[in-house]
Amino acid sequence: MNIELAHSPDADDIFMYYAIKFGWVDTKDYQFFNTPLDIETLNVEALKGTYDVSAISFALYPLIKDEYALLRTAVSFGEGYGPKLIRKKGIKLKRNFKVALSGKHTTNAMLFRIYYPEARVIYKNFLEIENAVLNGEVDAGVLIHESILSYDESLEVEKEIWDIWAELSGGGLPLPLGGMALRRSIPLNRAIEIENILIDGVRTANERKQDLCGILESQKLVRIGDDMLKRYLDMYASGESITLSPLQLGALDKLYEIGYKSGFFVESIKASDYLIPQEYSALRQQ
Repeated sequence: MNIELAHSPDADDIFMYYAIKFGWVDTKDYQFFNTPLDIETLNVEALKGTYDVSAISFALYPLIKDEYALLRTAVSFGEGYGPKLIRKKGIKLKRNFKVALSGKHTTNAMLFRIYYPEARVIYKNFLEIENAVLNGEVDAGVLIHESILSYDESLEVEKEIWDIWAELSGGGLPLPLGGMALRRSIPLNRAIEIENILIDGVRTANERKQDLCGILESQKLVRIGDDMLKRYLDMYASGESITLSPLQLGALDKLYEIGYKSGFFVESIKASDYLIPQEYSALRQQ
């Protein structure tokens, strides 16, 4: 069975998928065909139902919940870190400052817009945001992915999205950023198998991290390398990414509650209600 899987070209998504790509995981009778796209393009394509499996921003999920199940694996959360709102040093931002965000449906954009309701927002590919601030096109921008680790020395952090999340959520929860979703039209027994393959892929990637990082760097499949790559993967593609924990599920529930109260969603959902029911496999064998 052919499975179209879309993910971002960022180091964490590449890392979490490529153990499958390199044949390190038993994929049974499935053939995975991967498509790398930037996160907002992935979000837009998920709204169209384009791919069987897709990486998404967690803030998008309530908008696609009827068409896609939420997967337990390949998840990225911040733990005291996350996207950064940056500006030029010495600049004081006005209440209606102009800001570049990485996409309307990204989690950081939702949290930013709740916290800064008067800001004038434009959306750009995340790779263009730093330059947009440097050349004065915008007053500030939110950096995501690898961009948070290294940026021009003339820039500084105005606000951490982590701090916004901690304030809005009440603290004590990891910051939900991105995960994966699977098309509901796939039969349930197949969906369970696909999710388990993806879980094995993320687990194997972490077990063979040194080998995998070496290959990704040597084949120039990632934009960063050496210590920066390891640091980034420890943040967003660690053992905490293998399968959703109760704490992470609680963070998702809080995200959806905040989004609902702020008018982004028509209802507040519980993430666990939209996971693939893995218990179905055991019931079928009885």
